[in-house]
Amino acid sequence: MALTLYYHPLSSFCWKALIALYEANVAFEPKLVNLGDPAARDAFYAVWPVGKFPVIQDAARGHTVAESSVIIEYLAQHSAAAASLIPTDPDHAWQVRMRDQVIDNYVHVPMQTVVGDRLRPEGQRDPFGVEQAKGQIRRAYDYLEPLMAGGGWAVGDIFTLADCAAMPALYYGDRVAPLADWPNLAAYLERLKARPSGARVLAEAQPYFHMYPG
Repeated sequence: MALTLYYHPLSSFCWKALIALYEANVAFEPKLVNLGDPAARDAFYAVWPVGKFPVIQDAARGHTVAESSVIIEYLAQHSAAAASLIPTDPDHAWQVRMRDQVIDNYVHVPMQTVVGDRLRPEGQRDPFGVEQAKGQIRRAYDYLEPLMAGGGWAVGDIFTLADCAAMPALYYGDRVAPLADWPNLAAYLERLKARPSGARVLAEAQPYFHMYPG
């Protein structure tokens, strides 16, 4: 595949796509998008008018693919090395997809709500909304905690789409709703960080962490 990835190394949803690419050792051309630069922003909007990353362009097939879960499904469909990210067993597959959605919708998105509130000017912040978001994250932790009691990955012993989602969501989630009361999830996060794909993403993001609010 002749792929180009539009991304930013601090973006949590970009981490999700990067982890999948690194897991499968899929070659791609990285294009870092600086949305603060008008020319770079306009060039990216010409590729993807919604203006959210990650986005992959597959020049060989003429496709533009957005949304991190869909990108990983696309990789699994078109790259043999990425195929295991979506199990072939139907029962495992729906569990992987459900946990991916739980992690994205109830950890990842509310985490971004909390972080986004920190970027608001004084007097325009939403303490009530932040507490609601943190409560949603903690309820998701309650659901995920017993699932990780076995010390493996999100669904069984094979690293999948759900684990790609979990690494960035839990890494940043731990900073807004600490994992201290969820030891299984905390241990799972350590396994994700130690895995080569996770460690690589963290190393590449390191020069940008000073931009993270709080």
